Amino acid sequence: MAGHIQDRWFKTEPGAGGKPVRVKTERYGIGLRYRARYIGPDGSEKSKSFPDKQKRKAEQWLANIEADMSRGDYVSPDAGKVTFQQFATEWMTTQITDPLTRESVESRLRLHAIPYLGTRPMSSFTPSHLRMWLRTLEDRGLSAGYRRGIFAHVSTVFTAAVEDRIIRSNPCSARSVRAPRLEPRKVKPWTAERVMAVRAALPESYQAVVNVAAGCGLRQGEVFGLAVEDVDFLGRTMHVVRQVKLLQLHRPVFAPPKGGKERDVPLPESVAFALAAHLKQHPAVQVTLPWKTLDGPPVTASLFFTSSTGLALDRNRFNDRVWRPALRAAGVETGRSNGMHALRHFYASVLLDAGESSKALSEYLGHHDPGFTLRTYTHLMPSSETRTRAAVDHVFQEEEPMGDGPETAQGEN
Repeated sequence: MAGHIQDRWFKTEPGAGGKPVRVKTERYGIGLRYRARYIGPDGSEKSKSFPDKQKRKAEQWLANIEADMSRGDYVSPDAGKVTFQQFATEWMTTQITDPLTRESVESRLRLHAIPYLGTRPMSSFTPSHLRMWLRTLEDRGLSAGYRRGIFAHVSTVFTAAVEDRIIRSNPCSARSVRAPRLEPRKVKPWTAERVMAVRAALPESYQAVVNVAAGCGLRQGEVFGLAVEDVDFLGRTMHVVRQVKLLQLHRPVFAPPKGGKERDVPLPESVAFALAAHLKQHPAVQVTLPWKTLDGPPVTASLFFTSSTGLALDRNRFNDRVWRPALRAAGVETGRSNGMHALRHFYASVLLDAGESSKALSEYLGHHDPGFTLRTYTHLMPSSETRTRAAVDHVFQEEEPMGDGPETAQGEN
């Protein structure tokens, strides 16, 4: 049935001689006069009413609906009545990301989005609602990085609503709604002296952790998940294929490296010797954990580093009972910037100082985007001016001296 406009105040009836005449209905003067009606793609009838003297507005509204349907852009007026909490809760159940990421997203939405946005219908959001919500998060003292992550999750929920034809547009994409800006922070890599001092302060059974992280750039969970079968001592290659992750209630699982990106990393001779020496004193321990989820299939690996009871290392316990005491013993502050991740930064600084490309470094670090690697470590790269001077000097220093020096060229252009 094509859309049409119903006049609820007047109706047409046969008059004298069969000529149609307009007569008032029992609703004359009561409520809204014009009702625009149409059949939606799902086969149900939809309508919207307009007051007296707004028939043209009703016709325009109906024309827009029919145009949207013909283009495939139709959004039911009733769809947006679902609240943010209802849609976000359903959206979370459809996510297929790894369990730890899903837990993090659910926690952030539950704590910092749903309490402020949850009861509002999806179609009623305007950019001002998002700006006010962001201001509330800022007033609560949350860091810019944390707020930026929460904003990204909320924006993803709205994007999903657009794709599901719940709303027409994502209010987070409005020009006046700006994601929290990260404060520029340059990585300050440790010196070799600090790396060795912290290594010496660690218990002997964990000292080779430093060699692996600082010598191959592995993340903490990847170091904890490193197995003997992952190290090709003859081929001088380390295969990064798993990490130890903590899920709900701090229960560990084996999982792929961050982003699901396995990689091969060059194995320096010094790291190979350190691992070999470690194995002589501390034989590898076979550890069995579920894969990816708590109910996932069991996977067994011969781990280099385990707890004193032969269990997979818990990052929270390790940081609290092993890493931070070593930092204090070495005279290093125990802030977040000096976590085990600092060893990855050291690895990056060593490679860049040696002239390694950012693309190769990105592959070794397991970054998905070489641009991220470049943005993170660009300030550690030798300047182009330094490279230019060195390149030119290298050429001319191999040639015979030209003249007596810079002064011989005075007066020449």
